[in-house]
Amino acid sequence: MKLLSSKDLEAFDVSKESAATQELYGTGVGRSCLLARRLVQNGVRFVEVNIGGWDQHADVDEGMEGVGKAMDRAVAALLSDLHKTGLLESTMVVITTEFGRTPDINESEGRDHYPKVFSTMLAGGGVKGGYVYGSSDKDGREVAEKAVTPQDFLATIGAGMGLPVHERAFSPSGRPFTVGDKGTVVSDVFV
Repeated sequence: MKLLSSKDLEAFDVSKESAATQELYGTGVGRSCLLARRLVQNGVRFVEVNIGGWDQHADVDEGMEGVGKAMDRAVAALLSDLHKTGLLESTMVVITTEFGRTPDINESEGRDHYPKVFSTMLAGGGVKGGYVYGSSDKDGREVAEKAVTPQDFLATIGAGMGLPVHERAFSPSGRPFTVGDKGTVVSDVFV
């Protein structure tokens, strides 16, 4: 009851934003990014935005026309807004997936799962702007240089959050774990 009557719930009311700000973000994932910004402004330390699906197993061109444009618009609005309010310095924005996509178009004019090579993005929170770490071969089939494992990626995010990534910690149920999970922090991405 205390939570339900809390003034903190006002952070969830995106209608309090100006029409121009709401238009900047757009609907769908844009609305979710606007909500994420409002939550960060109100002291929430970790926010996850899920786009709701990126699978393009068929008709990738048509599918990306919609989801790609919406994602570009939402992320641009979020980063711009966080920058204008000074929150980008202390907020790390992470865009990732659990696997990449094949370099080849399949028989359904789509792309299939491909865990060998894929891209992620980090912005703000002490990350160098415009910096690219690593690369694939010319066809996007193999890592050409500076491979980053999922464990490295998580360790890097944890380090950016100021967490002791290699210290052993215990979950509430008593299970031991480390944030870095045998990963190496990719310190080159930080300012």
